[in-house]
Formats: sequence, structure tokens, C-alpha cells
Amino acid sequence: MIEAAMGEDVPHVGGRSTGVRLDPSILRENDIRGVVGKTLFAADARAIGRSFAQTLDAVGGRRVAVAYDGRLTSPELESALVDGLAEGGIDVVRIGRGPTSMLYFAAATLAVDGGVMVTASHNPADYNGFKFILRGKPFFAEEIERLALAASTIAPAGGPRGRIENRAAIADAYLARLKQEAAAAPALSVAWDPGNGATGEILAKLIAGLPGRHYLINAAIDGSFPAHHPDPAVPGNLAQLRALVAAKGCDLGFAFDGDGDRIGVVDSRGRIIWPDQLMAILARDVLRCCPGAPIIADVKSSQVLFDEIARLGGRPIMLPAGHSLIKSRLLEWNSPLAGEMSGHIFFADRYFGADDAVYAALRLLGVLGQRSTGLAELVEQLPVTFATPEIRVACSDLRKFAIVEIIRERLCHRGADVIAIDGVRVRDEDGWWLVRASRTQPAVVLRVEAKSAEGLQRLKRQLVAALTAAGAPLRAAL
Repeated sequence: MIEAAMGEDVPHVGGRSTGVRLDPSILRENDIRGVVGKTLFAADARAIGRSFAQTLDAVGGRRVAVAYDGRLTSPELESALVDGLAEGGIDVVRIGRGPTSMLYFAAATLAVDGGVMVTASHNPADYNGFKFILRGKPFFAEEIERLALAASTIAPAGGPRGRIENRAAIADAYLARLKQEAAAAPALSVAWDPGNGATGEILAKLIAGLPGRHYLINAAIDGSFPAHHPDPAVPGNLAQLRALVAAKGCDLGFAFDGDGDRIGVVDSRGRIIWPDQLMAILARDVLRCCPGAPIIADVKSSQVLFDEIARLGGRPIMLPAGHSLIKSRLLEWNSPLAGEMSGHIFFADRYFGADDAVYAALRLLGVLGQRSTGLAELVEQLPVTFATPEIRVACSDLRKFAIVEIIRERLCHRGADVIAIDGVRVRDEDGWWLVRASRTQPAVVLRVEAKSAEGLQRLKRQLVAALTAAGAPLRAAL
């Protein structure tokens, strides 16, 4: 049960306000997310609903779709959110429990003006939050800040309540769309791990109709995540999947995060296929249909990916990390494919620009069906580099940006080859290294990639020296 109240009500000129002060820590770059009962409460959900209703009304919106994931606190937060939206005069289409991609599908196919997903994505079980869509576009950054400000100042409702409609059948329509893509899947042996997240039920129905042999684990939706943490970007969370691939002799395996918008991939040898490697393989297929198209990846991605996009005749574009920004630019620039190292893969080619991890898995299966070589062989065709995974090192929110700025200033003063679109990405003849401040956690994010093992060690030493000089002695992280 979620604690029903938080903090103090906010006074309102001329009468009592129905707004609440949201804890500043829950306002993230891409969404709203906090620890339920500590920084996020049911009263917040209702106030957020009222505030988003006001936002919709300001642009002429009248109807919004709402869904929720499998977290234990999601049903109560969803109910409070819906109440706030309806109180604000907005009609609500409740589509029930499922992955965030199902909410995106509803927003794209139903006659609605926006959408709200109750989810904390890949965060631990005690977290929850909200993702938003407005008029088919991501709603993030400054828009989140304005939403929070409005939540604290909203006056009591005076108009008629919005109507509430239940449309749980949208899950069947979403599954039917996935099955369209599944028609191209070859008869392979595949392992699947939804991690007790929100994709479990839909995934079970989907793979029942796929050719080949399929092995599904952790399919029961359970918001306590009993098997492992629901983030496929962390190698340890793929241990069960890798063991299953080995035990069953699978061609490959897939894992998904708590709300199904991040993908993890393992090849037949149990090796983790990182999202930038996956993007390089998918880009081959997409650019055959969309020659010369812009392909977007985040600043943490391998140089191999950007070089491969260019080699294939595409236009590689590097952006700051952040799935909402990347999705926004994908739609704005008519890019058919985009992705980031966290595992968000976006398709506008034959799809509607969503980061749908199950759909991305089906697209990869379709690519494999067109070739005589397996995933492991396709990866081995890419240039070999020596790289660290994404490394997150705890660092206070107050300190993390200062550290990055100190490093940037010193490197620019020395005339280093620096890309500063998001943190500091430093290039030299050995390769590159990156340090950036996380937008979602109190941490700095590091990554290093080199052309040789010796070059990797040299670049690591450069990064450690830069961090130490900036007052962050983080040698143990590397």
C-alpha cells in the first residue's frame, strides 16, 4: 500500500490549492522517478495527473492513454494518476498493464493527444514513476520541470470530470503488430528473459507462434523482481540468460528491462552483444532500404558504429545520451534508426519511432533470417577494438558536473581533440575515452575504447589522471 499523502499542501491565492510540492529528486531528464513512500506518493500521482491535464488542455488536447508496468505499487499510482487526469477534465483511456512500448503503440494508434506510463523502467523494485508523451512526441527536460511547478500551484477543479474508458484490448492489437514483424523470423533456437518485467505475458504469447525452439524464463510479471535486477545493460543481470543459451545450445538470447524498452542480447557463445554492436548490424539492413539516411547514436557508442554507418552510405549523427532526446531527434530528422548504449533501440523504419525492445529483437531475427551466418559471425565481421563497458562511479549530484567541467576546461586549454556535446569525449591516435555526468543517478559515467590492448591501457591512464586532477580519485573504477 502506498502512503496516501506527502509533505504539505501548497497555499493558493483565493482558496486552497490542490497541488503538492514534488520532491526535487524525482524530477529526471526523461521522466519522473522516485522511491515510493519516501520521495514519491499517491498524492503526487494525482497532482501530476492534474498538472498533465492542464498541459494537455493548453494545447487543445482532450484525451490521454494511461498504462502501468508490473511493479507492486503501479496499480495504486495508476489509479491516483487517472483520478487527477479526470479531475482536470481530460478523458482517460486506461489500457492496463503492459510494457511501455504498448503505451507508445496506443498513443500512435488510438485517437488520443498524449500518454502516461506508470513505470520506473530498470530501477530497483522500490522505485516507480511516470513517462509522458504529448502529441506523439517525448515530453522531457524543461517540460518535466514546468509540469512539477504546475503541480504545486493548481487550483481546485471547477469544470466537469473527464470520462474514463477501459481499453485493455489494445494489448491484442499491439501483439498483432508484433506478429507482423515476427513473420520474417527464421527457425532458430532462442532464449528469452523478460526478467519478471512487464513484457512477460505478451512475450509468452508472441513466441508461442514463432518457428524454431524457444526457451522462456522469468516470464511471470512480478514487481519484486525475484530472479535478478531488471536492467540488461548490467552484465551480471544477463547471467541466467547466458547460462540458458549454453545449456540449450541456443543461437542467441534476448533480455528486457522492467518496462520493455531496453534490450540485452547474447550470442551463441554467451558473449554479450553491446547495443552499439547491435546497431551496426541493424544499420546494414535499414540502410539498404533507406540509403543515405541519418542514423543516430549516443556519445557513449563505439567509433566502430559511426564508421560503419558512414561505410554503409548512411549519415552518422552523435547525440548526448538520453532516450527522450534521441527519440525527439529521430522524429524531427526523419531518421529510420537510432539507439543508445543503455539498450534503447528506436525504429522509425516500418515502425512508429518507438524504443520497443521486443520489436528490436524481432528485427534482429529478421536480419538473421536473410543471412546464412549467425549473430556471432556477424559481430566478428565488425572491426575489433578493445573497450570497457559503460562504467558508473558513484559521485554526488553536486560534484559530478563540476568534475566534468574541470576536465573539459583543462583539455581544451591544452588543445586536445574534444567532443563536448555531453560530458567530455577525448580522441587521440589510440582511440577515445569519455567522462560524463549521469542525468539519472548520482554518478559519473566512464567509457574507453582503443585499437589495441596497449592503447586501451594508455587511455585508461589518461582518464584516471584527468579524474584525479579534477579531484575525483576513481582509479579503482578502471
